[in-house]
Amino acid sequence: MSQAQAGTFNGKVALVTGAASGIGEAVVRRLSAGGAKVVVADFNGEGASKVAASLKDALAVQLDVGEAGAVDALVKKTIDAFGGLHLAVNNAGIGGESAPVADYTLDGWHRVIDVNLHSVFYGLKYEIPAMLASGGGGIVNMASILGSVGWRGSAAYVAAKHAIVGLTKTAALEYADRGIRINSVGPGFIDTPLLSSMDEQAHAYLKSLHPIGRLGTADEVAALTCFLLSGEAGNITGSYHLVDGGFTAQ
Repeated sequence: MSQAQAGTFNGKVALVTGAASGIGEAVVRRLSAGGAKVVVADFNGEGASKVAASLKDALAVQLDVGEAGAVDALVKKTIDAFGGLHLAVNNAGIGGESAPVADYTLDGWHRVIDVNLHSVFYGLKYEIPAMLASGGGGIVNMASILGSVGWRGSAAYVAAKHAIVGLTKTAALEYADRGIRINSVGPGFIDTPLLSSMDEQAHAYLKSLHPIGRLGTADEVAALTCFLLSGEAGNITGSYHLVDGGFTAQ
């Protein structure tokens, strides 16, 4: 796995949700390699602890990001542990059930919206004041290619990811002149543990949907995410950046 340039994030405190595996883990490892103190947050507390134990200046936090109080507590734990907050990646999410809109269960809808959308609002709500108190910072909200196109059977997921793009743009406008940059990233189908249960035929089909001829990697998404958090992206805010192998160009 390639790493962020040493020193890129020296003196910075970062938190990443959904960081026990996949894209979140790749992001938190890059941030740590760049010198940041990191909070590894995930519903999977054991997985978060394993990742944090392998990093320098890292804290693991188990939480359900769909609960506002838990996200508030996460930010407070970050400040208590490391003295502030400068960087955040609101990455946690679930796929949810697969069903046409009229057949989608109410419980399934609410759970996906809680975890994939409400959690991002909660993150912004509590991260932004902490960053203002720390002198500014950067936030990346993890959207998806499904933040710009539809996908049969995934109404809740698609709705949440479209909403994240709009929420990101609005928050970016509100805090652009106060030292906080806020962007979103839209991965295509990424080769992560989330897809490990797929059979070979389904995996091949997903690859075929991407003109580049393969699935993306978690580290490719992490590279863009960490660039957007870095000082090199100082004039980028309110943007939605795709990492999709050409999927949405079709």
